[in-house]
Amino acid sequence: MKRAVYATAITLAAVFAVVGGTSRVSAQAGGTGTIEGHVKLTGAAPANPRILMGRDPICAKLTQGKHPVQEIVLKSADGGLANAFVEVEGSFPNTPVPADPVAINQRNCQYVPRVVVARVGQALRIINSDTLLHNVHAVSAKGNEFNETQPHSDMVFNYKLKAEEKMLRLKCDVHSWMAAYVGVTTNPYFAVSKADGTFRIADVPAGQYSIRSWHERYGWVTEKVDVKPGATATVDFTYTGAEKPSTASLRNLIVPSV
Repeated sequence: MKRAVYATAITLAAVFAVVGGTSRVSAQAGGTGTIEGHVKLTGAAPANPRILMGRDPICAKLTQGKHPVQEIVLKSADGGLANAFVEVEGSFPNTPVPADPVAINQRNCQYVPRVVVARVGQALRIINSDTLLHNVHAVSAKGNEFNETQPHSDMVFNYKLKAEEKMLRLKCDVHSWMAAYVGVTTNPYFAVSKADGTFRIADVPAGQYSIRSWHERYGWVTEKVDVKPGATATVDFTYTGAEKPSTASLRNLIVPSV
């Protein structure tokens, strides 16, 4: 009788562990957390240079009545800084490379969006949505260089990124003001800050890491983060506006406005 009671107790305990402890066990088994934060600019935002598109009559017509600028520094009302590339540094287990490409569109004679991130081995897709000739030229120091002409709208060019690179610069040899940046990473733990400066990186393996932010004008800032299973860690990056880009090896960093 005692053996039966003992066996029943063990069975009930096992059932309780499965039913009542599901979330706790899965959190421990998954061992991942989330990183959220803001990229902020405390100083005054400099004026973005106006793009003079008169050198190409079609570009001028596409932007008629508008005043396009180089969107280098985009600061929200509360100081949030857009278009900052944020990445977690470290050694991570291999994860599948997304099958879907990361896309940049050529629209109204500008690259949209200006900053994207892709994995090594993932496709970078360049789309021409304008009714004129564009040329997309990747300026790379890591073997990701390409130079492709797209003479009319609806043309699509796919390029499989070969190596890690921070940052890959895109330009147009026809329209000197066009610029975009691609962060090429080996892991999926990255983000680009939104218009309000916020970012979110999910499913990061638990651990202590360095995490850094890159901005086209202000360069790199590095912080520390402790990611705990099932929890959200908060990291804020602050630029004062006095920083100078630390990416001296990035060729053609200065973008002409005409």
